[in-house]
Amino acid sequence: MRAELLELAADLARRGEPFVLATVVRRESYSSAHQGDMAVITADGAYHGWLGGNCTQPVVRTEAARALADGQPRLVSLSPEPDRELRPGVVALPMRCHSGGTVDIYLEPVVPAPRLLLYGESPAARALLQLGKAMGYRVEAAGESAAAPARGAERLFAVVATMGESDEDAVAAALAARPAYLAVVASRKRFAQLRESLLARGVAAAALDGIKNPAGLDIGARLPEEVALSILAEIVQLRRTQADALAPEPVPAARSEIDPVCGMTVAVATARHRADHAGRTFYFCNPRCREKFTADPQRYLAPAAAGA
Repeated sequence: MRAELLELAADLARRGEPFVLATVVRRESYSSAHQGDMAVITADGAYHGWLGGNCTQPVVRTEAARALADGQPRLVSLSPEPDRELRPGVVALPMRCHSGGTVDIYLEPVVPAPRLLLYGESPAARALLQLGKAMGYRVEAAGESAAAPARGAERLFAVVATMGESDEDAVAAALAARPAYLAVVASRKRFAQLRESLLARGVAAAALDGIKNPAGLDIGARLPEEVALSILAEIVQLRRTQADALAPEPVPAARSEIDPVCGMTVAVATARHRADHAGRTFYFCNPRCREKFTADPQRYLAPAAAGA
């Protein structure tokens, strides 16, 4: 199972699809999960692997969605006494299983690295290639790829540094890739000529207005390496500013109900076993709990009514 999950994770990473790798790092008896058990949870909520039974899956899915939303790992502790597990860096949540065990699960979000698409073979382009890779970007030379458009939550940044070699074609191709940032390394005079030429081709003025020229932050750059530094600094500034401005709202917890027979938490959206009684719908973790309930509902409702 571990090898299959690692292969799945590697395949998702190669395709640039975000996912969460979850691992059981601690458990206290009794729990069906064991230290080292793993699962992969994809952005659409698909769950592959084993971290315990129905008690853990709804919580892990919810916390995995939160991890992908904010890009931050988290340590989740499921315990019948969550107050005991409260400590810095731990998300302590109640364990609903009657077994009484405790499980700590580490959730590591894996999101695709931002793409940096480069047009041209100029000294500035070569410097961007080296510095971009050092900063963890997936750097692609436009001549080596189809320059596929950005998809989903992927961040794509593009720089045209053709320096007079098919400039118009490169800018048009870069715009077609729909980058979050596009800069053209050229003088203001040359870029004004490029703009007029592209307008004559039918390129929308609004698209051209979004191009950064001069490229990069004004740091007095002259050498190709300095120009590359100023451009990547501008990209970092854009990424961080947008991340702060568009910080995702907390992901609401999926609606859940307590199985009246065994006490497990059941995610309503994915519950396969349910029964209606006295005008209310009840949800169950497995068919056996449903059968017990439908045979004698009052047996399981009486304790709840007495507690109320």
